Amino acid sequence: METFYEVMRQHGISRRSFLKYCSLTATSLGLGPAFVPQIAHAMENKPRTPVVWISGLECTCCSESFIRSAHPLAKDVVLSMISLDYNEVLMAAAGHQAEAAIEEARKKHKGNYILAVEGNPPLNEDGMYCVIGGRPFLEQLKECAADAKAVIAWGACASWGCVQAAKPNPTQAVPIHKVITDKPIIKVPGCPPIAEVMTAVVTYMLTFDRIPELDRLGRPKMFYGQRIHDKCYRRPHFDAGQFVEHWDDEGARRGYCLYKVGCKGPTTYNACSTTRWNGGVSFPIGSGHGCIGCSEEGFWDKGSFYDRLTGINAFGIEANADKVGGTAAGVVGAAVAAHAAVSAIKRATTKQGS
Repeated sequence: METFYEVMRQHGISRRSFLKYCSLTATSLGLGPAFVPQIAHAMENKPRTPVVWISGLECTCCSESFIRSAHPLAKDVVLSMISLDYNEVLMAAAGHQAEAAIEEARKKHKGNYILAVEGNPPLNEDGMYCVIGGRPFLEQLKECAADAKAVIAWGACASWGCVQAAKPNPTQAVPIHKVITDKPIIKVPGCPPIAEVMTAVVTYMLTFDRIPELDRLGRPKMFYGQRIHDKCYRRPHFDAGQFVEHWDDEGARRGYCLYKVGCKGPTTYNACSTTRWNGGVSFPIGSGHGCIGCSEEGFWDKGSFYDRLTGINAFGIEANADKVGGTAAGVVGAAVAAHAAVSAIKRATTKQGS
């Protein structure tokens, strides 16, 4: 199988551009300049990674997000870095040809391919609530996972179950780790995940031939290691006690913190506030809407997205959000009063002296 570099050369990419690409890739992965030669060496010598991408109960938003990646471009990932042997959204084949393609990929790359799963399997009625090629998706998932070396769970559906698993969950939809228990699973949650996060995970696995370091929930630490709240550009407004109290109020127009109108940024771990969306241009909070916590388990069953967070421990200043504004106002008021008192004393002293 061809290497990434060979395919890029066939597309007319110069050596200089290739090295620049490696540098940008290192940056997107949060790695320093010292890793650029290592990435270049891997892409020059390692064959492209075979990937089988299957879909269960889902809305295709993960595929839609993936193909909109800008750093690196999804076309570079699909056409050069990986050998995408099966994907219902991107492949030209359909029907029997598509099913033949997945069988060929499983046999040809047995034990060496990455299984990317979008969506989840329903267990009720022997899996018949989701049928692919005349068979339950549950069967396809088990068969493909058996021959894979690792599994990527794309999005909240594959990672946590998402709205398909919402109460009362009549189809008994479950996240894939409830079915696949003998393979390493990298969870990349979100509804959908950030495009650059998706492509960066694939790039990391290609470059270092191992899965990235994961947190206790199975998510890559490089992208899910911090709360959105920690790096949110509205955080200074939170610390100053400046909140949006009602939609389209003066605070909303001034870009104040959205905590009181339901923003889940303080309890959500993701790279939205740093990597952002749409080629790094924006993210929901930047567009005036609070985070709904879509990379966290069970977010769909925790009440309205606009309900304010309560009962959160270890927040420090966040625990007293209602008091922050009052305290800040009190401090300002005290300072003004003190200044007025000093001024009055000075005026009285001046009069006595004259």
